Amino acid sequence: MMMDRPLMPKATAVWLVDNTSLTFEQIADFCGLHPLEVKGIADGEVGAGIRGLDPVASGQTERGEIERCQKDPKARMKLPRAAAAEDKLPKRREPRFTPLSKR
Repeated sequence: MMMDRPLMPKATAVWLVDNTSLTFEQIADFCGLHPLEVKGIADGEVGAGIRGLDPVASGQTERGEIERCQKDPKARMKLPRAAAAEDKLPKRREPRFTPLSKR
């Protein structure tokens, strides 16, 4: 499902590499990328022209979640579930066909 990954995974990974001390595996798991791709971002080989996207400012995660994962390298970051994503829209009633004889 697309909701379990950040909106712009490479831009988010660029920001996390530049601004946190998370491991490559943690960033790769959170962003849905391969750990070698995250290593390439850190080395400047991948995503050189991509500007980082702050996942905290965009509401994709919380500062406390990043700090928790920085303290424990085995911990994995999780996207918070949006309340709007869990609500189901009411089924829209389709207009019914009215025969010509009744119009």
